[in-house]
Amino acid sequence: MSWLLKSSIGKKLIMSISGIVLVLFLLFHASMNVAAIFSEDAYNTICSLLGANWYAVAATAGLGAIVAIHFIYAFVLTIQNRKARGNDRYAVSVKPKNVEWASQNMFALGIIVIGFLLLHFSQFWYKMMFAELMGHHEVELGGAMVSPQDGAAFIRYYFSHLWVVIAYLVWYVALWFHLSHGFWSAIQTIGWNNHVWMNRWKVIGQIVATVLCLAFASVTIVFYAKSLYVL
Repeated sequence: MSWLLKSSIGKKLIMSISGIVLVLFLLFHASMNVAAIFSEDAYNTICSLLGANWYAVAATAGLGAIVAIHFIYAFVLTIQNRKARGNDRYAVSVKPKNVEWASQNMFALGIIVIGFLLLHFSQFWYKMMFAELMGHHEVELGGAMVSPQDGAAFIRYYFSHLWVVIAYLVWYVALWFHLSHGFWSAIQTIGWNNHVWMNRWKVIGQIVATVLCLAFASVTIVFYAKSLYVL
């Protein structure tokens, strides 16, 4: 088992498996959010089923650990790669053929994704699950007091601000580039590919990334449009 933690291949494998788990979570999260477009009551029902219940708290703790593992191993591998290149990384070179832009900027894209996750947590998780865990039955939101389980109220409020909408759309773009490359790269590292399936996994990765980001973006845009209509 030591090779899994010490070797570059082992670290890549851990990062790949953790990445696939995060993609599965994003698929669930996107499906949950899209429900808000069609029924805010249905979305709030999902929020109440999750909330601060023990299984949701346990899943959130596990998810946080997976995010930390994924980011830490990405950081370690990036540092190792830079050390291995030495002074060569400062040399002027032509971009290799067939090398995607995303593949050369995965760490920077990851930094953007993590940065906006902190914004997302401060706006939603902190005032919802965390507030419930602290025993608060109501939290302040835009001058009004709302239930931490009223997820629709949080979406309506935050996505009525243009700067928040723009920030989230930028986040989705960075997430798309990160996922479109990371998905098939993880599959390749795990070994679930061959000459025939490599191109197929790349297409599947782009489809998954596009569906996810469009789902998240649709919620953001629809609720911003609703806020303009109300005004």
